[in-house]
Amino acid sequence: MDDPRTLIAEDLLLLLLDDDSGRLTNATYLDSGLGGAFLVDLALGGHVDVDEPEKKWGFTQAARVRVTGSLPGDPALRAAYDTVAEKERTAQDLVGRLGRKQRDPLLERLAGRGLVERREDRVLGLFPTTRWPAADARHETRVRQQLDSALLRGGTPDARTAALVALLHGLGVAHRVVDRGDVPAGEVRKRAKQVAEGDWAAQGFANAVAAAQAAMVAAVVATTAATTASSG
Repeated sequence: MDDPRTLIAEDLLLLLLDDDSGRLTNATYLDSGLGGAFLVDLALGGHVDVDEPEKKWGFTQAARVRVTGSLPGDPALRAAYDTVAEKERTAQDLVGRLGRKQRDPLLERLAGRGLVERREDRVLGLFPTTRWPAADARHETRVRQQLDSALLRGGTPDARTAALVALLHGLGVAHRVVDRGDVPAGEVRKRAKQVAEGDWAAQGFANAVAAAQAAMVAAVVATTAATTASSG
C-alpha cells in the first residue's frame, strides 16, 4: 500500500528504520526530529505561522509559533495543532513537546497502512522488544529516490523533500540515508546544508523549517554536553 498522505514525520521514521531488522538506526535525537517534522507539516499545510527570528540587544530571539489556519484533518497533526494553540511558544519549546512519545503511535500508523509490520520478539529470550520490518517498501523507495536526486545528482527538490533534507541535516544523518556509492560523506553533508539553507519555499514555511532545524541542533548540542559532563 502506498499512501500519499504519509506525514513528513512518518517518512523520517521510515528512513531511519532498517528494512530487514525493523530496528531504528541513528535515532539518538529522533524525538526532536519528529517534533520538527510535525512543526514543518503544520506550516506546510498553512495551519501555523512561524516568526522570523529577530535580533534584540545583540542576541537572536527564538522564533515563536502561533496557529493561523484551520484545524488539520489528520488526527496526529490535529493533536500537534492543539498543542501549538494552547499558547504562543518558541519553536524550540514546541519541537520538544511535539515529538515526545510519538515514535510508537507513528509506527502503529505505518503498520496500519501496510508499510511496516509489527513483530514482537524477546532479547536473549527474556526481554520483550518490538521490531518494525518493511512490509511494502514502494513509498520509502520513492522518498529515497527524491533524496538521491537532491543530494547526489544536484536535482532541485520540491518543498516537502527539501524540508525532509533539512530535518535529516539537523539530525546529522543526511549522508546515511542515501546510497552515496563513491561520493564522500562530507560532500553529501555539504549538499544537505545547501538544500536546507536554499531559497525554495515561501517565507513562512522556510521560517518553520529553519526554526525546526535550529531547535533540533540545540537539542543535539544540549544532550551531547550533558552526556560529556556526566562522564567527565
